[in-house]
Amino acid sequence: MTNQVPSVSVKYGATGASTKSNEMGMRQMQERAYEKRGEQYLLIKSPPASGKSRALMFIALDKLHNQGVQQAVVVVPEKSIGASFGDEPLSDFGFWTDWQVAPKWNLCNSPGTDGGKVKSVGAFLESSDRILVCTHATFRFAVEKLGIEAFDDRLIAVDEFHHVSSSEDNILGKQLNDFIARDRVHVVAMTGSYFRGDAAPILVPENEARFDTVTYTYYEQLNGYKYLKTLDIGYFFYSGSYADDILKVLDPNEKTILHIPNVNSKESTKDKHKEVEHIIEALGKWQEMDPMTGFHLVRTPEGRILKIADLVDDEAVKRDRVSAALKDPAQKNNRDHVDIIIALGMAKEGFDWIWCEHALTVGYRASLTEIVQIIGRATRDAEGKSRARFTNLIAEPDAAEAAVTEAVNDTLKAIAASLLMEQVLAPRFNFTAKSAKSGPVEGFDYGEDGYDPKKENVGFDKQSGQFQIEIKGLAEPKSEFAHRICHEDLNEVITAFVQDKTAIERGLFDEELVPEELTQVRMGKIVGAKFPELDAEDQEAVRQHAVAALNLTQKAKEIALSSAGDAEVSGNTALIDGVRKFAMDVRELDIDLIDRINPFGEAYAILAKSMSEESLKQVAAVISAKKVQLSPEEARDLARRAVRFKQERGRLPSITSADAWEKKMAEGVAFLARMKQEAANG
Repeated sequence: MTNQVPSVSVKYGATGASTKSNEMGMRQMQERAYEKRGEQYLLIKSPPASGKSRALMFIALDKLHNQGVQQAVVVVPEKSIGASFGDEPLSDFGFWTDWQVAPKWNLCNSPGTDGGKVKSVGAFLESSDRILVCTHATFRFAVEKLGIEAFDDRLIAVDEFHHVSSSEDNILGKQLNDFIARDRVHVVAMTGSYFRGDAAPILVPENEARFDTVTYTYYEQLNGYKYLKTLDIGYFFYSGSYADDILKVLDPNEKTILHIPNVNSKESTKDKHKEVEHIIEALGKWQEMDPMTGFHLVRTPEGRILKIADLVDDEAVKRDRVSAALKDPAQKNNRDHVDIIIALGMAKEGFDWIWCEHALTVGYRASLTEIVQIIGRATRDAEGKSRARFTNLIAEPDAAEAAVTEAVNDTLKAIAASLLMEQVLAPRFNFTAKSAKSGPVEGFDYGEDGYDPKKENVGFDKQSGQFQIEIKGLAEPKSEFAHRICHEDLNEVITAFVQDKTAIERGLFDEELVPEELTQVRMGKIVGAKFPELDAEDQEAVRQHAVAALNLTQKAKEIALSSAGDAEVSGNTALIDGVRKFAMDVRELDIDLIDRINPFGEAYAILAKSMSEESLKQVAAVISAKKVQLSPEEARDLARRAVRFKQERGRLPSITSADAWEKKMAEGVAFLARMKQEAANG
C-alpha cells in the first residue's frame, strides 16, 4: 500500500449559516431558490443534503396556489428517493401551508410495474388532487402513452436531473425537449452535480439557456454547517487483492459506507459474497445476525461489537430487512444504530445516513457524477462529526499485468476527479477585467492594505464564499448565455477539460509540452464543442474564465501546501491566502500569465510523491507510446491564435522565437502551409 494520491483537504468555518432557518422555515439555499419561484424553467444546482426536496415543496406550493399551475408531478430516479417527498407539516415551521401527498398518488410506494402505474398517472391528471410522485421510468411511460399535451399547465419537477441527457437514446431528455418546445409546462430541475460521466450534455444549449439557475455551492453548504469542519478526499493505490489491504484504509471506529467493486470490474474477485465475508473476517469475529435488523454483529479484537449492514446479499428477504432497518425513521438520530454499511449498487444518491464519516469506494468509478454523489453520503452535518472523508482504492499499475493500460486510465481519472473536486469544494471565483474604471466591490475584503487602484486586486466575501479577482487582459462575456456560463457553469467546462484524456496525459507526462497548448488550444477546442452557438469572442471569454478558475485553484493549493508543509493544514483560509499570495507575488495578474501555468502540474507533483518510481515510469511509458502528433485541426487552431497574435503585436509568430508558445503557433502556421502545398502538388 502506498500513500494517498492526489489529495484534497478543505477546512470550513462551521458558521452554522446553512442550517439556520428563516421565519418561513427555509434554510439558506431554500430561501434563495424560493426567490426565483416565479420562473417557468428553474434549475437548482445544489449539493447533496442541502435541502433540494424541501425547496421544491415551497416552490411547487406557490405555483399551485398563486401561479395558476393545476398540478405538480414530482419525478425521482428510483422508488427509495420518493420518501424524500412525503408529507411535510411546513406550517409548523412558519410556511403558509403544508405539503401533502395522498397515499395513492405516491406511486413510489405502490406495488406493480412502471408500465402498470401509467393508468394511475392518467387518473391523477383527470382528478382534482394536486401532487403526484413517481419514478423517472413511470413518467417516461406515461408521457409516451398519454402524450405531452396531457401535462399542459402543470409543474414537472425532476429530481437528480443529471440522469437526463440530450443524447438521442435518452428518452427523458428527448421528452423534456418536447415539453420545452411546446412551452405549456413549468419545469423545476434539481441536481447535486450538473455534469455527466460521458460526453453528452444534460440539455441542448438552446433549451439550457431558457432556464434560470439557482447555484448553491459545496463551499457555502459546508462552510455554513454547525459541526462538520473538514472534508478529506484521497486516492490510494493497492497491489494484489483489495480485500487483503482493506484495513489499511477502513477504520472500524469511523462510521463508514464501503462500496465494493462491480463484479465486472478488474478490481473484483468475481465473488462479491466472499469479498464481504473476507472484509467481515478482517474486522473481527462474527457473532450472530440481529434478527430485528438483519445486521451482522462482529466482535473486534478490542472487544467492541460492530453492527454491519450487508446490502450486497442477493437474498431479497434479507436485503429488504436490512434496507428497511437503515431507513427506520425512529433510528435517524441514533448514532449507534449501525457502524458500517457494505454496498455495491445501493447507498448512493438519495441515501441519507447523517452519521457517515467515511465513504470508502473500491475501484475507480467512471462517472464524476457518481463520485460527487458518493462523497455526498459523508457530507451530512451531525453532532460530534467534525471531519469526514472520501477514499478511493485503485489498483496500482503493474508492468507485469496485461491490464496496465486500464490501471493507468484509472489513475488519470483519479487525478481528474481530484482536480474537479478542488473546484467544487473551493470558494466561487468571480473574474473581472482590470481597467481604469475598476474599483472595490461592496462586501469584499481586499486584505490588510485594502484595495489598490494601481494593480490587480483580490477580494474575498466570507458570507457568500466568493472571490472577486481582477485580471489584466481578461475577455468579458458579451451575451447573456456566455455571462451565465462564466458565473454559474464554469465547473461544467472544467469537468469536460479534466476528463479529456489527451489533456491529462500531455499535462502530466509530456516534457516538451508548452502549457498554452493545453490552456488555449485544448481548452479552446472543448469550449467550442460544448458551446457551438457562442460566437468566437464569447467562446474565448468562457475559455479564459475556466482556465483562470482551474489554474488559480492549483496555484493556491501549491502555495498553501508549501507554506503549511502538510496537506492536513490546507483549508479554506490557506486557499484564500494562497490566491492572494499568488496575485501579489506576480507584478501583474494577467491572462497571459495564467495561460502559462500547466493546470496538471500540482497533480503530477503529488503523484510523483505517492507512487513508486517503477509504477510512475510504467505510467509514463504507456502514455508516451501514444504521444500526440500535431493534427490538422490543432494546426488550424494554432494558426487562428497566430492571427490573433498578429493583431495584437503587428507581426506573425516567429518559428525561431525563444518563447515556446510563439514558436508553437509558428509551427502550426508552417504545418498548414505545408499541407496546402502538398495538396496543390497532388
